[in-house]
Amino acid sequence: MSAPIDPTRIQHAAALVREKLHERIVGLDGPIELLLLSVFSGSHALLEGVPGLAKTLLVRTLAELLDLNFARIQFTPDLMPGDITGAEVIAEDAQSGERNFRFLRGPVFTNLLLADEINRTPPKTQAALMEAMEELQVTVRGERMAIEAPFCVLATQNPIEQEGTYPLPAAQLDRFLFHIRLDYPAQAEEKRMLRMTTAGSTTALEPVLRKDEIHAAIAAIRGARISSEVARTAADLVRHSRPNDEHAPEQVKRYVQFGAGPRAAQALVLAANARAFLQGRSAATPADVLALANHALRHRIIMRFAAVAEQVSADDVIATLVAANSGARVSAR
Repeated sequence: MSAPIDPTRIQHAAALVREKLHERIVGLDGPIELLLLSVFSGSHALLEGVPGLAKTLLVRTLAELLDLNFARIQFTPDLMPGDITGAEVIAEDAQSGERNFRFLRGPVFTNLLLADEINRTPPKTQAALMEAMEELQVTVRGERMAIEAPFCVLATQNPIEQEGTYPLPAAQLDRFLFHIRLDYPAQAEEKRMLRMTTAGSTTALEPVLRKDEIHAAIAAIRGARISSEVARTAADLVRHSRPNDEHAPEQVKRYVQFGAGPRAAQALVLAANARAFLQGRSAATPADVLALANHALRHRIIMRFAAVAEQVSADDVIATLVAANSGARVSAR
C-alpha cells in the first residue's frame, strides 16, 4: 500500500532533484523535466542524442537522487533475452547434494532500468523488455514473475551511427511515454561543462525521496481526474494525426502513413497530470497537453516516403496539429 501523499513534499523534493542534477549536468533543462514526468508517472522514456551529451550520466545521477533500485544494461549485438530477464541454472543443495533448477533474476528486476543504446541489439532481445514494460512481469518457462513497482525504463540511443543497429519496432516505441531528443549544448554551457568535468571527482549524492513517496506520487498522478476539455484536446490531437480522419489537416493526409494510436491519448493525459502535479496545480489543463504533444507523439507517427523526400518531419506535422488545436480552443471560448 502506498504511503499517504504529501504533494508539497513531492514538489519540493522534485525541485531539489533538479538542483542536484545541475551539480553534475549542464543545461538539459527540458530533458530533465521530461525524465521527472516519466518517473513520477511510472512510465518509460527514450532519450536520443549524439555521443557525449550526458544521456547515461543524466540517468545515473537521477537514480542516485531517488531511493529506487537501479540497474544498467549495455545493449550489444550479442546480447541474449536471458541477459535481460534472467536464466535458470542448476544449483546443488549443500546439505542433501540434490540438484535443482533455480532462476537467477536478470537486471530487469529493478525499479529504474537504464537500457543503454537499446537499438544495438536484435529485435528478439529488444522484445524481452516489452512484457516487462507493459505488464510489470516476466514470463519464464510458463511461470509469471512480477516486477516490483515502480518500474521505469529509461533507454538511450545514438541517431548517427546506424551500422549494426536495429530500429525499435513501432509496438515497442509505443510503450515509451516520451521520445526525448537531446541537442548540442550552447557555447556557454559547453565551456561550463569543460570546467566541471576536468576539475576532479564528483561527490556522491544522497537520495531526496523515499521509494514509498515516489510510489504514492505515481498513484496520485495516475488516479487524478481529468476534465472533459483535457480529454477532448488529447483525443483530437491523436485522431487528427491519422490521415483517414475527416478533420485531419492537409499536411497529415499528404505526409503521414500511420497516425498515433489510442495509447498516445492516454500518454498525453498521464503526462499532463504529472506536469500539473509537479507544478503544484490541482488539475491538468489543455495547455499541458499541447506543451507535451511533441515528445509524446513524435515516435508514434509514421511518415510516408514523400515526407522524407521533402524533408517534412513528424515534429513538423505535430506543430501543425498543436497550432490547429490551440486555435480551436481559442475560438471555442
